[in-house]
Amino acid sequence: MFRAEARGKALILDNAGVVGGNEVFKDRETGSRWQQSSLEAISGPMQGEHLKLYPFLLTSWQEWRRLHPDTRVLKPLAGYADRIAEKNAMIRQGLSGEGAAPSDVTYRDDRLKPKTMILGVDVDGASKAFPLEALRRERVVNDRLGGKPILIAHQPASDTTTAFVARAGGRTLTFAAANEGATELTDRETKSRWTAYGECISGPLKGSALEAIILEPEYWFAWSEFHRDTEIYP
Repeated sequence: MFRAEARGKALILDNAGVVGGNEVFKDRETGSRWQQSSLEAISGPMQGEHLKLYPFLLTSWQEWRRLHPDTRVLKPLAGYADRIAEKNAMIRQGLSGEGAAPSDVTYRDDRLKPKTMILGVDVDGASKAFPLEALRRERVVNDRLGGKPILIAHQPASDTTTAFVARAGGRTLTFAAANEGATELTDRETKSRWTAYGECISGPLKGSALEAIILEPEYWFAWSEFHRDTEIYP
């Protein structure tokens, strides 16, 4: 999810096909074409500009409703509701990690299978890929990237992953799961208790909030194409 604006101009974007196995959008205002994974305008008057990512949460409907019980839902277009089961099956297949990259992908990094689902993190120009399967096993990851301590928290019941700069109260913190589902965390330094969404709910740091980092869910072939120096966890 990204902010549909550049150079102070609001943009309306339409799908414009695929380049290198990655979707491309075209804005109606200038006719510029934008690459999905890099968020860069690859042609047109806006060439070289980048769209900004908008904070978002990839989660289950059940977890979203728990967090936002008064949420509103867009009504599906006519005929789309009948295709939801089919689309869900496609998503599950996509999460399996099996299959080859699209035939027009020109760059290949064999450190992971092409369709390995990863959560990509970019901090101050340094990037790292966290395979979803690894996060399902570890649940809580303390790491460093771009010179900053980072926290990755994965709730396996809903496949919800969140990421933060692991600092609060003027100190670096080290986290662990406080329960089996990693819905709550504790930090080793102050023994404070936190939600998986970076809010401290008890202990010396109660009321503090961690700075969020935007995660980018991608297939490995797409992430590695646009982050060629990326590290991989673990």
